Amino acid sequence: MNIILLSGGSGKRLWPLSNDIRSKQFLKIFRDPCGNPESMLQRMYRQIKDTDKEAAITIATSKTQVSAIHNQLGHGIGLSVEPCRRDTFAAIILASAYLHDVEHVSEEEAVAVCPVDPYVDREYFTCVGELGKLAEAGTAKLMLMGIVPAYPSDKYGYIIPGDEQKISRVHTFKEKPDEETAKEYIAKGGLWNSGVFAYKLGYVLQKAEERAGCSGYYELLQRYDSLPRISFDYEVAEKEEDIQVLRYSGKWKDLGTWDTLSESMSDAITGYGIMDETCGNVNIINELDIPVLVMGIHNAVVSAGPDGILVADKIRTGCLKHYVHLIREEARFAEKSWGEYKVIHISEHSITVMITVKAGRHMSYHSHELRDEVWTIVSGNGRTVVDGVEQYVKRGDIIAIQAGCRHTVIADSSGLEMIEVQMGEGISVHDKKKFAFDMQAGWECR
Repeated sequence: MNIILLSGGSGKRLWPLSNDIRSKQFLKIFRDPCGNPESMLQRMYRQIKDTDKEAAITIATSKTQVSAIHNQLGHGIGLSVEPCRRDTFAAIILASAYLHDVEHVSEEEAVAVCPVDPYVDREYFTCVGELGKLAEAGTAKLMLMGIVPAYPSDKYGYIIPGDEQKISRVHTFKEKPDEETAKEYIAKGGLWNSGVFAYKLGYVLQKAEERAGCSGYYELLQRYDSLPRISFDYEVAEKEEDIQVLRYSGKWKDLGTWDTLSESMSDAITGYGIMDETCGNVNIINELDIPVLVMGIHNAVVSAGPDGILVADKIRTGCLKHYVHLIREEARFAEKSWGEYKVIHISEHSITVMITVKAGRHMSYHSHELRDEVWTIVSGNGRTVVDGVEQYVKRGDIIAIQAGCRHTVIADSSGLEMIEVQMGEGISVHDKKKFAFDMQAGWECR
């Protein structure tokens, strides 16, 4: 089965641990069956493979999230990368074109589209598989998964089916209502809209031709910034007459806010945190190297990371996005394909960063025109290459890199940690030029 995972959203609603680079699906706040920390992305990917080892998974994502995906899942992952954010209609037609033109999937094969962030169990993926089979059999041009509501909610859109059968024609869609209206929808058999679609690949390629003027992957890439900024629901689903919904009544939770996320977290305390016995229904999530002590607090989340500190009543966290827009700081933590970096100090003419390079990984071979850098190795071993000169490094070694010098670092089998001090006027993430590099040979590719 072909599955497209939608993983391109920004991270405003789970600030301060998520940001435009590191969205909520990359936060390691769950545990896998072996007890290791696990993110939403890793959990979803593992669950799909546990259900169907042969499933072909393509992740539709933005450029800023590619490094984090490689960091958490490795490099052997199918990726459809949006040049810019254009909402789910553009993301889905681009990913569908990727399957057809790059992965050579037949137009007659079924494709299921799933958000990456719901908290679900194995039964959910069994239902996704059933949805795909119905689409491939031609039951309808577009198949949806509708969630049987657990309560009247104003957080979700509603699908009103034509009858009470397990598989029903869709009568109409309804926008997110107030709670009283939600009760009326449920009385009519209304289902929560899960955002899960299934279709034959050719169906969406046809919609791409009709609505975007082309269906080829490379042409869509070139024209991506001019595609309609609209959801797949509005542009396709709500206009389709041959559409059916499959009911799903198993575990499903939208982890969109700290309130709903904390209900599914494996531990009440993640990181260095202490609560006294007078606390109730409190979660501490601390990514800093300093302790967080909470006393006498109820129904709250305390979240601390490089980008800031949040102390909030859980119910109020649903309004967080409105206030995060007031914060203009650049992200101070990010996962990269080679490891991660964390900004630990900023002054007028310097930035100090803690860098972790995973075992066997390496940074790109690059240079900066506006800053000098000094690397201090604090643990592990590896190699540095500066303007083609290779040097083996270990704990305590210091490497000075002048502006304009090409450089990289390669970790050995134990990984490597170092402190990087950037010095200069107008230090910027955009001041970077990459060059080809042969990691095995250790020299620049001409």
